[in-house]
Amino acid sequence: MANFTPEELRLAEPQPIGESTLEAWYMDDSDADQRLPHRLEPNQPCSLQALRALGVLSWKLDADKYENDPKLEAIRKVRGYSYTEVLEISPDRLPGYAEKVKMFYEEHIHTDEEIRYILDGTGYFDVRDLDDRWIRIKCAKGDLLILPEGIYHRFTLGTDDYIKVMRLFVGVPVWTPHNRPQEENLSRLNYLKAFGKQGVAAA
Repeated sequence: MANFTPEELRLAEPQPIGESTLEAWYMDDSDADQRLPHRLEPNQPCSLQALRALGVLSWKLDADKYENDPKLEAIRKVRGYSYTEVLEISPDRLPGYAEKVKMFYEEHIHTDEEIRYILDGTGYFDVRDLDDRWIRIKCAKGDLLILPEGIYHRFTLGTDDYIKVMRLFVGVPVWTPHNRPQEENLSRLNYLKAFGKQGVAAA
């Protein structure tokens, strides 16, 4: 069993709810450009408490020192994130950009956590709540977000079409998306057992 110092455990704790600057809201059902905010009128914010209840964790870090950040190192050590890679997503920096962005926006789950640390630019992670409503989470420089295994989600860039992210993983990375419906998938069943209620309708 791994041993961690009290300081490592403290640094690895998710950001306290009262200190978080993460912004999230319930989405409209418009077919307009996916990169737009898609807020309801009037806006319906989603609290950090509600995101935590869905298993979504977040931190605010100093992205300018990601290569030598004791807080990031503590998070990686305590949570076992042995693998990292940095990826820039934009029309001129990612081959097959249009197809990849389209794939990112398909509703899916993963059989592991999804961990993303935003080093520059902006984007949106959309997650389903237990009533099947979309919640849009705005991610900007310094935000580290963890989506639990089995949660329905998707991703899109903002209108500036640029984001630089660090992807983290436990062991050998597996990025395979499992598109909805996945109601019989063990990861989905485990998610509902841990965070939700049974019987969320399949698409």
